[in-house]
Amino acid sequence: MKHFLELIHDCLTAVEEIMPWDLAERCEHNPQLLVLDVREPYEFEAMHIAGSLNVPRGILESACEWDYEETVPELVEARDREIVVVCRSGYRSILAAHSMQVLGYQNVASLKTGVRGWKDNDQPLVDGNGQDVDLDLADVYFTPKLRPEQRRPSAA
Repeated sequence: MKHFLELIHDCLTAVEEIMPWDLAERCEHNPQLLVLDVREPYEFEAMHIAGSLNVPRGILESACEWDYEETVPELVEARDREIVVVCRSGYRSILAAHSMQVLGYQNVASLKTGVRGWKDNDQPLVDGNGQDVDLDLADVYFTPKLRPEQRRPSAA
């Protein structure tokens, strides 16, 4: 049985990762670049990279194809565009980029460190209303909040 991080590691053999400063540079030089945010809608609403498209990881594969209730035309038509997939920390985006490659997307990368790393690199974030997010408040938002029952049981 594999663990989550082992699954991520296996997908890395096929998925390119880029750093936040690389994404900032690519956005500047390629106005057609699609930043695809695969976090849940409530995460996207709280803060995201301006201009990014939100397609939650849970519906990604059907959103990438025509004739599904979840179809996102902009995403279906982006098979030949440069796409950088983002999530909170850079793990879901690796799985998403891998799935997209399997589905025929040609130029997909994952943002290493995710939106959290984008923020740590002092890049701007906006909320669901397009208003700038205070990056100090973003620090609080991105601080992990594990409940006791989510922690690995200690060995007896």
